Amino acid sequence: IPVFILAGLLVHCVFLVSIFDIYFSSPLVHGMTPQQTPLPPPAKRLVLFVADGLRADSLYELNSNNTPQAPYLRGILENNGSWGISHTRVPTESRPGHVALIAGFYEDVSAVAKGWKENPVEFDSVFNESKYTWSWGSPDILPMFAKGATGDHVYTFCYAAESEDFGAQDAAKLDMWVFDRVKSFFNSSRSNQTLFSALNEEKVVLFLHLLGIDTNGHAHRPNSREYKENIKKVDEGVKEIASMIDNFYGNDGKTAFILTSDHGMTDWGSHGAGHPSETLTPLIVWGAGVNYPQKVTSQFFEDNFLKEWKLENFKRLDVNQADIAPLMASLIGVPFPLNSVGTLPLEYLNNSAHFKAESMFTNAVQILEQFKVKMSQKKETTLSFLFTPFKPLSDSEQINFLKKTRLYIQQQKFDEAVSLCKTLINLALEGLSYYHTYDRLFLGLSIAMGFVGWTTYVILVIIKTHTNLTKTVQTNNKESTVLFYSFAFVGMIIAFFLLIQTCPWTYYVYCLLPVPVWYAVVRELPVIQDLATNLMSPHIGQSIGFLLVCTLGIEILVFSFFYRSTLTIGLLVFAGWPVITQLWVQAKTTALIWTLLCVLLAIFPLMPVVGREPNIHLVIATGLLTFLISCFSLSSLCKSENKYRSNEDLKVRFYQMLSIALSTYVVSSTHDSLKNKQGLPVLNQIISWMTLVSSSVLPLLSPTFLFQRLFSILLSLMSTYLLLSTGYEALFPLVLSGLMFVWINMEQEALQHYGLSFKPKLAVFNFAYATDITQFRQLHLDDVRRSFFFVFFIVTAFFGTGNIASINSFDPASVYCFLTVFSPFMMGGLLVLKVVIPFVLVSCAFEAVQVTTQLSSKSLFLIVLVISDIMALHFFFLVKDYGSWLDIGTSISHYVLVMSLTIFMMLMNGLAQLLTAKRLELPRRTKHHST
Repeated sequence: IPVFILAGLLVHCVFLVSIFDIYFSSPLVHGMTPQQTPLPPPAKRLVLFVADGLRADSLYELNSNNTPQAPYLRGILENNGSWGISHTRVPTESRPGHVALIAGFYEDVSAVAKGWKENPVEFDSVFNESKYTWSWGSPDILPMFAKGATGDHVYTFCYAAESEDFGAQDAAKLDMWVFDRVKSFFNSSRSNQTLFSALNEEKVVLFLHLLGIDTNGHAHRPNSREYKENIKKVDEGVKEIASMIDNFYGNDGKTAFILTSDHGMTDWGSHGAGHPSETLTPLIVWGAGVNYPQKVTSQFFEDNFLKEWKLENFKRLDVNQADIAPLMASLIGVPFPLNSVGTLPLEYLNNSAHFKAESMFTNAVQILEQFKVKMSQKKETTLSFLFTPFKPLSDSEQINFLKKTRLYIQQQKFDEAVSLCKTLINLALEGLSYYHTYDRLFLGLSIAMGFVGWTTYVILVIIKTHTNLTKTVQTNNKESTVLFYSFAFVGMIIAFFLLIQTCPWTYYVYCLLPVPVWYAVVRELPVIQDLATNLMSPHIGQSIGFLLVCTLGIEILVFSFFYRSTLTIGLLVFAGWPVITQLWVQAKTTALIWTLLCVLLAIFPLMPVVGREPNIHLVIATGLLTFLISCFSLSSLCKSENKYRSNEDLKVRFYQMLSIALSTYVVSSTHDSLKNKQGLPVLNQIISWMTLVSSSVLPLLSPTFLFQRLFSILLSLMSTYLLLSTGYEALFPLVLSGLMFVWINMEQEALQHYGLSFKPKLAVFNFAYATDITQFRQLHLDDVRRSFFFVFFIVTAFFGTGNIASINSFDPASVYCFLTVFSPFMMGGLLVLKVVIPFVLVSCAFEAVQVTTQLSSKSLFLIVLVISDIMALHFFFLVKDYGSWLDIGTSISHYVLVMSLTIFMMLMNGLAQLLTAKRLELPRRTKHHST
């Protein structure tokens, strides 16, 4: 039924995309008027240093001998400026971090998905509002702010992208490059009159993006000597630049300096998630218009950093990352960026109370502008009697707030004015989010309706076509016509309502989808009635028990997404399966091996997430172990004097063993070479890429007998997996595929146990001749367990060695055998491949199970579809867009994962059929063997 498959794909794609429309659409609005403080600003120019990937504790903490990591910046903090911690939001990547710093808003998830470099939504920034901005640094960050700017007053100077090499001698040279360029830029301006006068204008921004610390952190971890050395170099560089700029302007005291970071980094050298080491970044501000250090006797923060850093007596002023944009705007007197949601941190300003109150008022009006635009947009697209406005900020309330504040400022009651402005800002932000999520409930319900309808329909299809539970029922033509027209009428009404409100076209898809789906279900009403009578009469207890077991199984799967250790419990239950069902009586050895391997595999989910503690020796040991296993299998192949074996098959097996050995060698030599800072050897890189390419072709050359072909697939994938491993996870595919081999044998025993079929000889079973349609049988209750095992193993394949965060936190160490120069999509692709390899092993084993238990792949696949759809419905309601950003990230990735799992399983099913049943014939000499 290709129509069914197409419909299924379409429905799932709609469900998958819907979540981004419902939860994560871009919050930006356009059409606000710029707001600017009327009083003269304290500074004429601003220098912004962003040390990419610098953690707050790495900068502020003291060395073992009580000397500061960054002596110059420590001196500033104690004698001339204000300091604090800037709290960033997830995803802690460079792009969203810089947007928050310079444009003052947090990018929504949809923008991050569009890549690092491009500018998917037009936004306003401090750079755009400035008179001139000169920036130096990475080609990944700078162009994004130049591209969005109007006119050409934002100038960028970048190094080549190839310089960002994780395996290079020392990444600190990236920062040295920036410092040297800035110095030579200022020197050249003395002889260039137009540049000289431009530099002497007001409202000038100089932006130095320093990527060295981030690159060194990825390559060597933040506790390494390289990372700390780099901080020292940046400290010296900042000192030189600051004194050079002061000299250039004749110490006129009109320069403000800000040093901060876009995100931190975990101890194992990754970022992207919401760990405190990633979200806490330093902020040091000094120069014109900035407060001097404030001495305090005691101050309270929930963390214990002040004691560790010996900074208890200097007032720590914490801000949110987006607050830095209004701070910069107010220091040099440019309009606040239009989409900024930051609140001006007044404690950093060293200025009159009048100036502070005016600036705060500007800030409040600027955020209120966004609220007004958002409200009018919503109002236009909703029927007047359905529109419920945001009560606390009705039009009269807004006017009231603004009048009161103006009055306070005139009466010089500045503190009251400031606190009123803060209330207004909080209300406006609340209102923004209220209108942003206005349609959420209604869309969510219609998607859920579609979900439930679809799952019901799939269950009906299974029962109707693949079981003997129902008799064929005659349909009544007259009734079906009435049904069709009534559903069509409902659809028309829904469409009409959406049309009046001028809704976006996606809303039509979400709201109209449930109509045809439920039509298909209601058409099968006789089947439902027939089924009910069948189940109700004798087996009511059995049916309820079966449903309870199913629910429990699915809940365990859902739980495993949040707590990996749930998988361990599941695997231990699996280990006892032969005992519970009395299978072990007829196959003692197989059952024993099954139990052992289940227990072994159950250890993996208890281990820490991959990449935390790299252990190359384990990878090498695994390589040798795989090599030994393949030697054994080769010798047994040679001994077996059967007519099926040809020399070509031995050659293929030999090549595969060679590539395992080579992979093991490459892993160890690359590790040593990078340790000695010699970069990635070219020979190793060539071998790695060749292994990767050959691993997809070699299995197709091997014989299609069941275990020979599966073992061949394992060897090929294993050689690639070794190259991508950094620690214990190298063992995972070995144990997993061992369990898969035993699973295929166990399913044979189960078939006999339930008296469903005779036992085919697995050793001579051939994939190529397995598609004879006459042998397929109907589904049995035990097949539900079979499908459940498959879904469980797929989830184990995914979470066994880590979780989705192992991609989002993007640990580049596992791709060093292939490339060390930063290239997000290439590295991402390889990391995805690493996640997919265990999937392929499970899918191929499932293909073997289907074929050997004489089931059409479609019927089992439909059960799998139902299981994963029910899981997806759980996750749809668990998606969050509030709370800590780590929760948000994981809740989306869970939903996307389960949704794409179904789409992905269709692809995997095809891939498994190809890998198991197809055979490429090598051109041979005239004499043909009978293969």
